[in-house]
Amino acid sequence: MPRVLVVGGGIAGDAVALMLGRAGWEVTVAEIAPQLRGGGQAVDLRGDCREVLAKLGLLDEVLSVLLFQRGAAWVDRDGHRLATMPVEAFNGNGYVSKEELLRSDLARVLHDATNAHVTYLFGETVEELEDAPHGVSVTFRNAPPAEFDLVIGADGAHSRVRRLRFGPEETFRRPLGLAHAWFTLEETPKTPGIDGWFLTHNAPGSRAASVRPGHRGEQEVGLTFPATTLPPRQDREAQFALLDRVFADLGWRTPEFLDAARRAPDFALDTLDQIHVPKWHDGRVVLLGDSAWCASPLSGLGTALALRGAEALADAIADADALRIPHRLSDALTAFESAMRPRVDAAQRMFPGRVRQHAPRTELGIRAAAWLIRQVQKPALAKAFGRLMGDRGHLMDDRGHAQLA
Repeated sequence: MPRVLVVGGGIAGDAVALMLGRAGWEVTVAEIAPQLRGGGQAVDLRGDCREVLAKLGLLDEVLSVLLFQRGAAWVDRDGHRLATMPVEAFNGNGYVSKEELLRSDLARVLHDATNAHVTYLFGETVEELEDAPHGVSVTFRNAPPAEFDLVIGADGAHSRVRRLRFGPEETFRRPLGLAHAWFTLEETPKTPGIDGWFLTHNAPGSRAASVRPGHRGEQEVGLTFPATTLPPRQDREAQFALLDRVFADLGWRTPEFLDAARRAPDFALDTLDQIHVPKWHDGRVVLLGDSAWCASPLSGLGTALALRGAEALADAIADADALRIPHRLSDALTAFESAMRPRVDAAQRMFPGRVRQHAPRTELGIRAAAWLIRQVQKPALAKAFGRLMGDRGHLMDDRGHAQLA
């Protein structure tokens, strides 16, 4: 059977590895992290996520680890609520769903399902990709070189595969002007409870601090602020110092969050960007997920696109001969792109003002956003607004950000 290398063990990478492994292919996943990645925020099961997971036979397992959710609320610097949206809003298609789980739990379910079918190389990535007569010759950072019939780059928005094969990141990156930190806060007896509510405090200067339910004894924190460049990933102290400066006067629970960031094992900080790649495949190398099309967390469809994209790629190359006959492989990968391009293009076309809605610049903008959230839930507007948003399936994204424009 064909040998396939998947670079990146995230949602897209593990999903396509599972599908191809079940089909009997020899699949290897190279993941640069030393172990299965934790962290990330919530994943909404509405729409494509539920459908693909059901086809994989994993839906019941995923449903067993759902988070307890009451809804979302926007608060001022003293914690007083400016607006709320319960999970029942818009017939369950509002900001927060009853069916959400942590990204780390979804990753674990997918990973566990691959165990019998896939070989994992943790702490590993690729250094060189060279075309060979019948495949791709891969030089790894640590493992011995090997040849594969197909290489799938599913290594995220900062994809190494994309850089090696398609060009530098700057060619494809489209910054949205914001950065976001996310991490887990371990609760103590003094930690304020949130009782299933996703709470957000917006402050002037396009800054936001949020906290939402995690597992028992944990809360998931997010900090958003304006930025297009950040300190180096390996310089954590510089990252923490930046957050301290930006959020020094924010109020609410922000000092607690800044302190928790330094202790969180899953702390991550990155800019919010989109990735636009004109063509997702080159010979026997193909990009998948955020490596190919990151729509940014603000699009709300990252996990859904990852799962649907994995399915589309696996379906396109289902015939093993497609990986042995060059023109058939090219046709298969072109079919994959044709299937996914409309979905990706739609996801990347966010509502006008989406970035400012998520992080208003002024106190007036903050109050206006809260007023709008209250108004659209009134009976006179709720039905029409729900119908307007119906083509997206719901009003929230898979990282917990509202889709209100």
